[in-house]
Amino acid sequence: LLVRPMLHEMLRRGISFRGVIFAGLMLTKTGPQLIEYNVRFGDPEAQALLIRLTSDLLPALKALADGTLETASITFSDKAAVSLVMAAEGYPEKPVTGAVISGVGAAAALEGVQVFQAGTKTNDEGDLVVAGGRVLSVCALGDTVREARDKAYAGVKKISWKGAQWRTDIGARALES
Repeated sequence: LLVRPMLHEMLRRGISFRGVIFAGLMLTKTGPQLIEYNVRFGDPEAQALLIRLTSDLLPALKALADGTLETASITFSDKAAVSLVMAAEGYPEKPVTGAVISGVGAAAALEGVQVFQAGTKTNDEGDLVVAGGRVLSVCALGDTVREARDKAYAGVKKISWKGAQWRTDIGARALES
């Protein structure tokens, strides 16, 4: 409903695109609304999908580039996934950088949890530090949305730095239905 008009317009203009198109949607009282399109993998939404991928990503990307995606073997886990962004103090307007991050390894050691780094770097002392607004995404898999959500928040609780912030409502609406 929201993506097809864009795809039809690309076809009408003769635009050939091979890649990933992400549609940023927001649920409103009148139904889903399109906010943006992105063509990159770095978003937490893509990370939540990619941790469910059970087949090898490289052959799928090669098939995509070659125009043979319909013949590729691409499989996903049936597990639920939740992705939580941990952001720097002051994000999004003016993120505060430089704070030392601890606990990433402990979070990643939890069963079903993966931590993706975004706004991080290593300082001169070898410490992992905040280097941008969206610092980390803590993603988790579970048999249910509740389990995945609980695991992701357990991972977040293992990680700390001065000024760390994250939303506490991710996945809550899915649990209401």
